[in-house]
Amino acid sequence: MAEAFETKTTEETGRLLHSTDPGGLSAEEARKRLEQYGPNRLQEPEQPGFFSRLLSQFMDPLIYVLAAAGVISVFLGEIGDACIIAAVAALNGAVGMIQEGKAKRALDALKKMTRLKAVVRRDQTDQEIDAAELVPGDLVVLDAGRQVPADLRLLWTESLRAEESALTGEAAPVHKDAGFSAAAGLPVGDRKNMAYMSSNVTAGRGLGMVTATGMDTEIGRIARLIREAPMEATPLQKRLGDLGGALSILAVALCAALFGLAVWQKRDVGEMLITAISLAVAAVPEGLPAVVTIVLALSVSRMARVHTIVRRLPSVETLGAVSVVCSDKTGTLTMNRMTVEEVLDAGELLDEGVSGRRRRPGRGKGAMAPCQEELLRAFVLCNDAELNKKGRIGDPGELALLEYAEKEGPWTKGELERQLPRTAERAFDPERKRMTTVHRTETGTVSYTKGAPDVILERCSRYLSGGGERPLIGGSRRRLQDRISWLSSQGLRVLGAARSDGDGRKEEDMVFLGLAAMADPPRPEAAHAVAMFKRAHVRTVMITGDHRDTALAIARRLGIAEDGTQCISGAELDRMDDAALKERAETAAVFSRVSPDHKVRIVRALKENGSIVAMTGDGVNDAPSLKAADVGIAMGQTGTDVAKQAADMVLTDDNFATIEKAIEEGRGVYENIKKAVIFLLSSNFGEIMTMFTAIALSLPSPLKASHILWINLITDSLPALALGTDKNDGPALMEEPPRGKDESLFSRGGMACTLFYGFLIAVISLTAFLRLPVGILAAEGKRITAESLSLVLGDPAVLARSQTYAFTVLGLSQLFHAVGMRDVGRSVFRMNHLENRLMLAAAALGVLLQVLVTENSRLVALFQTAALSGTEWRELLFLAAAPLAAHELLAGLSRISGARGTAEKERSGL
Repeated sequence: MAEAFETKTTEETGRLLHSTDPGGLSAEEARKRLEQYGPNRLQEPEQPGFFSRLLSQFMDPLIYVLAAAGVISVFLGEIGDACIIAAVAALNGAVGMIQEGKAKRALDALKKMTRLKAVVRRDQTDQEIDAAELVPGDLVVLDAGRQVPADLRLLWTESLRAEESALTGEAAPVHKDAGFSAAAGLPVGDRKNMAYMSSNVTAGRGLGMVTATGMDTEIGRIARLIREAPMEATPLQKRLGDLGGALSILAVALCAALFGLAVWQKRDVGEMLITAISLAVAAVPEGLPAVVTIVLALSVSRMARVHTIVRRLPSVETLGAVSVVCSDKTGTLTMNRMTVEEVLDAGELLDEGVSGRRRRPGRGKGAMAPCQEELLRAFVLCNDAELNKKGRIGDPGELALLEYAEKEGPWTKGELERQLPRTAERAFDPERKRMTTVHRTETGTVSYTKGAPDVILERCSRYLSGGGERPLIGGSRRRLQDRISWLSSQGLRVLGAARSDGDGRKEEDMVFLGLAAMADPPRPEAAHAVAMFKRAHVRTVMITGDHRDTALAIARRLGIAEDGTQCISGAELDRMDDAALKERAETAAVFSRVSPDHKVRIVRALKENGSIVAMTGDGVNDAPSLKAADVGIAMGQTGTDVAKQAADMVLTDDNFATIEKAIEEGRGVYENIKKAVIFLLSSNFGEIMTMFTAIALSLPSPLKASHILWINLITDSLPALALGTDKNDGPALMEEPPRGKDESLFSRGGMACTLFYGFLIAVISLTAFLRLPVGILAAEGKRITAESLSLVLGDPAVLARSQTYAFTVLGLSQLFHAVGMRDVGRSVFRMNHLENRLMLAAAALGVLLQVLVTENSRLVALFQTAALSGTEWRELLFLAAAPLAAHELLAGLSRISGARGTAEKERSGL
């Protein structure tokens, strides 16, 4: 179905589709075509099965490393440790599966529960059927309030207008004309002789022939673009993937290095192989995958409470890195609902000051000057929209006028029509650009005309003001024309109204009454959100199918753009190659009159510039760019199902400002994950350096494999989870620029922090390990060397107690380290520890478990430790607190440095 039917006449269309009978297809022919073309519905993306979804939860480099650790534990004979590792991996998969299931159920609940119906002409009669049963060649009847069920070539129209914002992004309804002749290559929004699936008929009637159904429609083409777009890894997934790969290499390198040392030192190769594998286990932060998954899942739960459904867990963190928010205008930044901004009678327009006060929305019902009342009467009576208990039917502009009249005027449309019943009319015509209605009065008839203001003004010879009718002479006419031009330049949709006594369907020699200026207003929260994005160093870019002036006016009101040089039209985009677009995208703030393909190009250009892009939207035309962006955000209430399926998250309240909360949440999540990663790796690095240094000095291993696994899975993981759920200073995070696209988890001092605390933990652990043999050698007056230390540690009792010291200090020091890692720049005495009760519980549980390992007889036998006295506990606790003492020292230096920097800034400002 690749024919360009907009370029064909109605007769040519019928012949091409083999549907020339004015009574429509027969039921038998429709059945055959349904078998040939299939149902008129978009193909749902193939849903992966349960096992495929479960398997996808484990497709992560860190999970691979975790699996390797489990295999190593089995090799060591530590079946209990292997079971714990398996439980961690299973928890990771279960949390991911549960969250994805919740998101799917929430999205299903957002879908409409009713099936679309269509009025089709078959076998010489009009009948209502499911839209899914439509086939090419069917004749479809259209009228106001109906949704277009398929792509149609219009055969006849009567004042037909359709709202196509879901497809084109333009809020104003488009006039349709079956007799229009389209040139090849005309954009979808300008094809007046076509009606497209998903658009809504706002006024008039028509008959169209189905030219395409299902995936062959314009919407189907967009849906196909979405499926073809590749799924990219998020920045966090890339960073963790790199980390997993690096840790895998490190584990293998450590095994090889230690094995080489064993051969060189002529040690027992078998014993050293077990030790090497133990050290490889120490390099792997077994709890990290589970910590990351749980942190993201908890964040998703918090976001659900503020009206955000997250469909992909990692997208939460990605939001924290967003540097550009691309937003559709209609329905996202604006209300997607025409609203009257001003109603100005002719006297007000001419600044006569005698017609009464300017009427703006919100004043409420009250006394009106006669000329204002007459102007409003014209807009209400010369109006085909319906506003009643059944709903809102009609052109959005006409509906806006009725809503304004109900709020501000002394009567409703129904009351006026009973007073002045309509007796004749001249329907709106795009060539005339106006409509006229004739009404019966007590003394005769009166006519009201509404339409394009310049056209209305041209046909008027007088105007109505507080002083009555006055001649419309050259000076007055020019001033009115200037006011019309100025209002239009502000992106407002302007309508003029006029009156004539008698049957005024000739539309000549009329009395000009005034203007109504309308707009699709910005959402109240949007301007604040844009301002907050600026504070957070996040740029907002408007991408819309609407006209340049309208888009630029809204952008100025929201603070997105300052002047026209920041606006690029779709026509300009067509003339740009990718290199030119990449350059202009750095400074452009508004893209107008763009197609779905343009939106994807814009998003890709921004990404090529190094930006992490979030794209918001609600229409079908937004779906490909939602998929192409780093984070796609769809509107839940006004958004189409196609847009929701393409997005990473859905805003159930359609509130643009919710994105600000989501970005703050994303930044907090990344900070917490970074803290957890640095804590785990610095702790594990301390273990590695403790083991490697001792073995390199030909000393016995200071830790057993069971000690390492105990610390990694119990002492490490719970504090890491507490760090991952820590409460951050959200406003402070939103003052900082977003992190770079290629920024490492170890940037901004992260690597230095990891190495410093890793070395510190290694030093105090080795100090604890060597405390006893050094004391024995000192008491005996012997020289302290690696060889003499090794001889003393050859005593099993001394080695067991020394290993217990190292084990205890290593475990407790990591607990102290975790408390300080909550905020590396703030003293622990300035932290509100009740904000993170999980950390308090994790620290208390860690201490308790560490005590049990040395005091419970069964655990002492299992871990081959030694019972400790009160004096030993005090000394080991003092040594283990070294990371916290270092934290206080560094935090104090940071405060002093910060105070000096602030003072210097203040002095330079003076």
